[in-house]
Amino acid sequence: MRKLARFSIGLCLTLICSAPSHAQDFYKGKTVTFVIGFGVGNGYDTYSRTVARSIGKHLPGKPNVIVQNMPGAGSIAAINHLGNIAVRDGTVLGMIDQAAGLTQILDPKSLKADVTKFNWIGRLTDNAAVIFAWHTAPVKKIEDAFNEELIIATAGQNSRMLSAMMRNMMGFRMRALNGYAGPQESNLAMERGEIHALTQPWAVLRSEKPEWIRDKKINVLVQVGVDSHPDLTHIPLLSKFARNEEERQIVDFLAGNSRVGRAVTSPPGQTAERVADLRKAFMETMKDSDFIGDIRRANLDLSPMSGEQLQSLIERTAHVSPEIVAKAKKLAEFEQ
Repeated sequence: MRKLARFSIGLCLTLICSAPSHAQDFYKGKTVTFVIGFGVGNGYDTYSRTVARSIGKHLPGKPNVIVQNMPGAGSIAAINHLGNIAVRDGTVLGMIDQAAGLTQILDPKSLKADVTKFNWIGRLTDNAAVIFAWHTAPVKKIEDAFNEELIIATAGQNSRMLSAMMRNMMGFRMRALNGYAGPQESNLAMERGEIHALTQPWAVLRSEKPEWIRDKKINVLVQVGVDSHPDLTHIPLLSKFARNEEERQIVDFLAGNSRVGRAVTSPPGQTAERVADLRKAFMETMKDSDFIGDIRRANLDLSPMSGEQLQSLIERTAHVSPEIVAKAKKLAEFEQ
């Protein structure tokens, strides 16, 4: 019996010593790259850099985290990179356009990756986006845009789709301009009177341009997400202008990605262990005092969602009736 006991103990020690290395051993001394699908200076960039500063200390082995801006075609360059080029070992994270799942349905040829197969790590906040106009613009409230032309700069895929739908389905006199390189250039164009309006997350606008709000330099016209922001109960949701149930479904379909918001993702094809490590680290970061302090100092919103919930939300995007998809595709001008 003693010999058997000694043999059993020895066997257990052998198995422990020969077991695969733990996540701590994997991440120790490594660098995690955080890919941002947009240029410097917008809401995606701000949220990405804020979470990247803190998430490393919550990963086993405490790896260094660096950010890499990869702008191009409304983050399509970053989507294709994450889906096809980036390593699949847990050392790459990313933040891409919240409308990526929608784009995949409406314009599948534009993507070379399936975002429903990405490993979604967690959401920092939903996106309570607004359309706002400069105070000298002829449109002072959104109803004015039924009669007055509203020239809007649309940098991302989501804002382009929504402005097209507002014109084609709701009858707003929207004219979209897509040639501005980033938010700073668009802001200057609006101040110069080249354009009337922009779309931006309310939290980012409130954080980066508080003087515009304080000095009444802008008029907030409409909320273009699905859910109303607590600050903006007096500003109508876009869904208010849907005239029937079918139009409401189209608005919800095109605007529903606001619930994806500013979310962290990672490449497909990773082990369950790595994905679990990343999701756990993300949720711990959401409670990290340094991270929360950064969010508060920047006056940003925070409404976290777990990776499991986010994954389900992304996958549900694909299950919309073909009739609604076909009509939304035409209204958003994805018809060839």
